[in-house]
Amino acid sequence: MSLVTSAAPPDLIRLQEPKRATRTAGGKRVTVGTVVMYALLIVVLLIYLAPLAYLVNTALKSNSEFFANPTGLVRALDFGNFVTAWQKGDFGTAVWNSVLYTFTAAALGTVMSLMVGFPVARGYLKHPGVWNGLFAVMLFLPNTLVTVFQLALRLNLYDTQLGYILILASGVGVGPLLVTGYLKSVPRELDEAAALDGVGYLRYLFGFLPALIKPVLATVFILQAIGCWNDIILATILLPDPSKFPLTLGLFAFKGTYSSEWSLLAAATIIVALPLLIVYVFLQRYLVASVVGGAVKG
Repeated sequence: MSLVTSAAPPDLIRLQEPKRATRTAGGKRVTVGTVVMYALLIVVLLIYLAPLAYLVNTALKSNSEFFANPTGLVRALDFGNFVTAWQKGDFGTAVWNSVLYTFTAAALGTVMSLMVGFPVARGYLKHPGVWNGLFAVMLFLPNTLVTVFQLALRLNLYDTQLGYILILASGVGVGPLLVTGYLKSVPRELDEAAALDGVGYLRYLFGFLPALIKPVLATVFILQAIGCWNDIILATILLPDPSKFPLTLGLFAFKGTYSSEWSLLAAATIIVALPLLIVYVFLQRYLVASVVGGAVKG
């Protein structure tokens, strides 16, 4: 009886061949696309970090050192610029004004976004698509400063903190769109069950619903707070009284007619931006949750 040996199929031979080392120490495959993606991320990161690094470098220089070498690295650290900027910009009073304006206006704007977005998302208003289109169009409309000034003047809200807060809160921006998109992830059956239990519309809207959509409400609040905190145009027009100035108007103290104190201005800019940056670091998880929830579940 003869021994017959058959050759292995080519597919089996390819499977038995050892694979080339295309994996990293962590076991993940490295491709050209991955390398390009990380390279682009590094470029974008440098684009954002380079101005910040230059700002910090300038803030730590003396004014004479800055004029001698504006782009060079700081040689003698001058942390006294921050103390001088705080005192010269009168930030002790302005910081409390900014906190009042930002948190009050952002809270009111978030409430308005919820009140507008909920009936549109649920279809309680006719033609919800038209309303969503209107929300999108409003994002591209210019800020009518003359109209806002005349409105505040005729309502006796000019040079008042209340008038400034109300006008800031009215700029809801992208808030209604975010709320409308995220509410698609909340089952409509919850509305019907609450109605059967005798829960009223306003009680459900402000008592039960916020607990279900905390990520998007936090996102709307953050975006509204960023706009309120960084506002400088409306404050310049509506608040002529220096005692009511927000932090941003304190930056004008470092700008002269013929020259500016660039080191102090850089230090003051860091003082103005730092509180909002700290708040964003602690609340960024809600921003990510809002985007993921509205995209995946919607």
